[in-house]
Amino acid sequence: MSDLRIRHAASSDIDTVLRFWRDAAEGTSISDDHDGVARLIARDPEALLLALRDDLLVGTVIAGFDGWRCSAYRLAVHPGLRRQGIATALLQAAEQRFAALGGRRVDAMVLEANERAHHTWAARGYLREDHWRRWVKPL
Repeated sequence: MSDLRIRHAASSDIDTVLRFWRDAAEGTSISDDHDGVARLIARDPEALLLALRDDLLVGTVIAGFDGWRCSAYRLAVHPGLRRQGIATALLQAAEQRFAALGGRRVDAMVLEANERAHHTWAARGYLREDHWRRWVKPL
């Protein structure tokens, strides 16, 4: 995918990212708003990775690291461009970031009902741990 470029998101990308997630991501989160994404970028300017083709947003992943555990969120690819290696390129960039930061394990949050996404993660070598259940509380 020589025409694909991966870069970090900037504040000027927030509205574009939010529109993209409404079309490409499965489900939404309480933090999927301008302030939430702005806080992410301010706290960790390299966490939100964007995949661009011809300067158009075609994919995203949040590659967060808290100093102990690596977390991947919001892996999303434009519905009309799936199965073209965009998710793989984004995950490779995230994994390179994690390795450079000294990360040793990646946790990926994937919706239970998103079977297509499960195949993507499994193809990259991620293992599903059904014995863990996440408990979430909005603040």
